[in-house]
Amino acid sequence: MTHGPNFRHVRTLSLALAAGSIVSLIGCTGGGGSSQGSTERTSSSGAVIQDVPEALPKTKDEMAQASLAKAQQLAKSGMKRPALAEFERAIENNPSLPQAYMGAAEIYREQGDYESASVRYGQAADLMPQSFEPRYNQGLMLQLLHRLQDAVRAYLKALEIKPNDFDANLNIATAYLEMNEPASGLPYAQRAVQINPKSGPAHANLGSIYGALNRHQDAVNEYRQALELVELSPPLLLNLANSLGKIGRYDEMVNTLNQVIKIQPSAAAYERMGYAEFKLYKYDEALKYFRTSVEIDPNYAPGHTGIGVCLLNEYEFTKRQNDALRAEALQHLRTSVQLDPRQTQVIDLINRYR
Repeated sequence: MTHGPNFRHVRTLSLALAAGSIVSLIGCTGGGGSSQGSTERTSSSGAVIQDVPEALPKTKDEMAQASLAKAQQLAKSGMKRPALAEFERAIENNPSLPQAYMGAAEIYREQGDYESASVRYGQAADLMPQSFEPRYNQGLMLQLLHRLQDAVRAYLKALEIKPNDFDANLNIATAYLEMNEPASGLPYAQRAVQINPKSGPAHANLGSIYGALNRHQDAVNEYRQALELVELSPPLLLNLANSLGKIGRYDEMVNTLNQVIKIQPSAAAYERMGYAEFKLYKYDEALKYFRTSVEIDPNYAPGHTGIGVCLLNEYEFTKRQNDALRAEALQHLRTSVQLDPRQTQVIDLINRYR
C-alpha cells in the first residue's frame, strides 16, 4: 500500500511562498510517492529536515495489537469510553486476545453493565481455561444479575483452579443460600471461615446457613463472632434475635431487638419484638409491638398474623364472650394470608374461628 508525501508541510510552505518568505522546496514529490518515500524541508537555519511517514500496521493481528496497546494506555489514563472502543476493536480484529476481553469486561463492570461484563469475562475464561480471575469475575457478574445457577457453575470452575480462594468460597455459599440450598453452601461457608477467621461477613454468612438448617445454637455462635468483628448491623442483629428465639432465649432476644430498634426501627424488628414478648407472656406489650409493625408497613404479613394471634388469645381469655375480638382477629389473619398465601397454619386458624 502506498501513500503520498506529507501534504501538511507542502501546504504550509506554499502559503509561506505566497507571502514572500524565502523558502526553498527540495525533493518534494507529487501524490504518487511510495510508503517508504519521504518529504524533505529546510529549517530556518538552512538544514535539510526529512519527515518519514509513520508506518501503519498491515495485518489484522497488528491492528489488534495496536488497538490493545492504545486501549490499555487510555484505560490507565482514566479515559474509559475510548479505551472500551479500542478493546472492542482489538477483539474484532483478533478474537484470540484474552487481555482485550478482560479489559473490556472491567470497563463494562465499572459502568454497571454486568451482562456485557459477564459475557466478556466468560470469553476470556474460555481462552485462559487455567486462569482463576476471569472465571471468578464471571461468577460475580452473574450473581449480581441474580442468575444464581450460572453463577454457581462459574464459581465451581474457579474453585477447581484455586480451591482456597476466600471470596469465591464466600460468594458461592451466599449464592447457594439465595437459591434456598443451604446444605450445598455449608462446606464453602465453613471453608471461608477457616481461610479467614477474622472476617465478620464470613461468620455472618455461616450463621445464616446454620439458621436456614435449623442449627440455631451454631448460628448464634457465628453471629456473635461476626458482631465482634464488624459494626452493629440491623440485619445481622435481626438474624441473631431470630435464632435466639428459636432456642428459647427470649430475654436475650428482647435485648438484641432493642438494639435494632435504636439503630433502625422497622416492621420486622417490631414484629420480632412482639413475638418475644408474647413468648414471655406479656400479651399486652406484644400486641402493641405487632400494631406498631403494621403501622410502619401495612403490607407486612407477619405483623398482621401477630395481631390476629394476640386478639384470639384475648378472645379465649374472655371465654369467647367478646366477639369483636374474634372479628378483628380474623380480619388481620385474612389480610396476612392475602399478603402471603403460603401460611397454612394461619389458614387453619381462620377456619377454626370463622
